[in-house]
Amino acid sequence: MSNSDGSSSGEPDDRMRERGTTSRAKLGVYLRTDRRVVAAAPLVVIFVAIVAIGVLAPTPLRDAVASSDPVETLAQGLLTAIVTGVTLVVSINQLVLSRELGPLGDQRERMEGSIQFRDDVADLLDVPVSPPEPSAFMRALAESIAARARAVDETVSPDRDVDADGQPSTDEVSARVHEFATEVTENADDVAARLDGKQFGTFEVLSAALDLNYSWKIYQATRLRRTADDLSSETETALDDLEDALELFGPAREHVKTLYFRWELVDLSRAMFYTAVPALVASITAILFLDNPESVAGATFGVSNLLLVVAFVTAVSLSPFTVLAAYVLRIATVAKRTLSIGPFVLRSETRDENLDWES
Repeated sequence: MSNSDGSSSGEPDDRMRERGTTSRAKLGVYLRTDRRVVAAAPLVVIFVAIVAIGVLAPTPLRDAVASSDPVETLAQGLLTAIVTGVTLVVSINQLVLSRELGPLGDQRERMEGSIQFRDDVADLLDVPVSPPEPSAFMRALAESIAARARAVDETVSPDRDVDADGQPSTDEVSARVHEFATEVTENADDVAARLDGKQFGTFEVLSAALDLNYSWKIYQATRLRRTADDLSSETETALDDLEDALELFGPAREHVKTLYFRWELVDLSRAMFYTAVPALVASITAILFLDNPESVAGATFGVSNLLLVVAFVTAVSLSPFTVLAAYVLRIATVAKRTLSIGPFVLRSETRDENLDWES
């Protein structure tokens, strides 16, 4: 963006995965890849690594078990960690439910705040009542933003020129407004299309909402309105209306994000419980039956069956923690990239160090 004109060139990318320095592949793993795949991948690596090290080790695992108790020691440590992990799940559930278990007065305030916000959105959309589903709600807001951006564009002239002194004329100001309005329209239309028919509880709803870069667009609209000369009253009014829609989109997105985080934490609790049971069985079985090197005889493809069983037990016992890591990785990534609400730019790679914000 030109430092003094509020135009949209040089702005951060609209899509969240394009903003920041993290590679698209890494961000795809953090956010879009199925959490089951993200949780299973480290377990496969752990299993293969243990088998490879066991094959290459100068002292076979069978000899180590005969002279000491490494398997039992490992299993006991894993058993303790699993029990601790289950306790963590209980704590997470308490954190999620604490918001839902407040006194009646707090619940009434939450209800009144929610109803008031929905009424404000309904007034903005000029409809009797705003959509009840989160995806439809966010889509309606995105469509309203696109419609108001088009209204901004309709108030300006498409001519683009400068005056005799080389200074931006009214036509050049109109060109900047046109560029800004076009970008907002395209971004909002894309988000609305991606939200169409999506079911809440999947990451697609939040992902689409995160790709409407409303905070930067509020900054651009405000800067255009306050620094660009010769804006018509119709353009200023249209920009005000667009800002109103963008400012409502911000808290709406934060609310959907909060609901999604709670949904994910509940799913995480269930997933950890489902994986904790086989993990407990595996570690207890290892303690009871793998203290004798002859408890698992033979070899498969030249690899000791005892080594394969120990690697498998270790991987299964660690599954609750990889599940925890997979879910927390997505939640933490989204939280870090949406820390601020409003026109703040936290990522240095999207900040213009020469931004003349006082002019």
